[in-house]
Amino acid sequence: MKRHATAIWQGSLSDGKGTLDTQSGALSSHGYSFKSRFEDENGKSGTNPEELLAAAHAGCFAMQLSHMLAENGTPADKLDAKSVVDVQQEGEGFVIKSSKITLEGHVPGINDETFQKLATKAKEGCPLSKALASIEITLDARLV
Repeated sequence: MKRHATAIWQGSLSDGKGTLDTQSGALSSHGYSFKSRFEDENGKSGTNPEELLAAAHAGCFAMQLSHMLAENGTPADKLDAKSVVDVQQEGEGFVIKSSKITLEGHVPGINDETFQKLATKAKEGCPLSKALASIEITLDARLV
C-alpha cells in the first residue's frame, strides 16, 4: 500500500504560497503559506504541515483503538480523538516537539482500567506514533 500527496510551492518562504493535493482528493489545490503555518493561530488562512500531521495522528490513533476495542468485545460507539502538535522555534529553525492526544470515548461495557490499557497500547502501536517516535507523545483518555 502506498499513499501520496503533492505540494507545489512558488516564491520565497515568507512571501510565497503553495497548494496541496492528496491522492483521495480530500485536498485539491488547497492553499498553504507562511502565514497559515507560522502566524495565523486561528487557522483560518489555510492549512499547514503540522495541522495535517495532527489530523493524521488523531485519525490513525482512533482507528487503531477502534480495532482493539472491537477485538476486546467492547466496540466503541464513538471515539473523539484530538492531537495537538507543538512546534517551537529552536535556533534558526522550527522543531516539532510533541503530539498530545486527548480522547473522549463512548464505549459501552468497558471498565476504565481496560480502556486505559487499550488506549495506551493503541497510542504506542498506531503507525503514525511509530513514525513520530523521535518526539514526545502523550495521551489523556477518558470514558464519557
